[in-house]
Amino acid sequence: MKTDQLTSARLQDAFGRRVAARLTAGTAELPYEITERLRAARAQALARHRLVVGVRTAATVSASGGAATLTGDESMSLWHRIASVLPILALAAGLVLIHTVLNEQRANEVAEVDAALLTDDLPPAAYADPGFIQFLKQAKE
Repeated sequence: MKTDQLTSARLQDAFGRRVAARLTAGTAELPYEITERLRAARAQALARHRLVVGVRTAATVSASGGAATLTGDESMSLWHRIASVLPILALAAGLVLIHTVLNEQRANEVAEVDAALLTDDLPPAAYADPGFIQFLKQAKE
């Protein structure tokens, strides 16, 4: 429920910013008195909004040496933490799957060569011949 409220508040803030940008774009041709009243009204509206919503903690950037760390709201829920770890787990599972498939393909290739050697009608002396490996390479092509 809390995340729904945060999402709703963020959507309202985004809408308010869009409206403010449109209103600001149209103030160039307005007289100074009207522009000042609008500015004062905006300031009051922002003050009321801050009282109602409260000040949210903003993300801060901490720099040490050549590295920077982005820190934000420390009250991440369990679901947010799980959701942030899921892409890493999916990547690791994909890498393990690729490794397994490639190993199985190599094993099948070696098994095919072994089966061909064992079922072929060659005399035992042919296996000791130095040109036998060259013969196998040519037979594959």
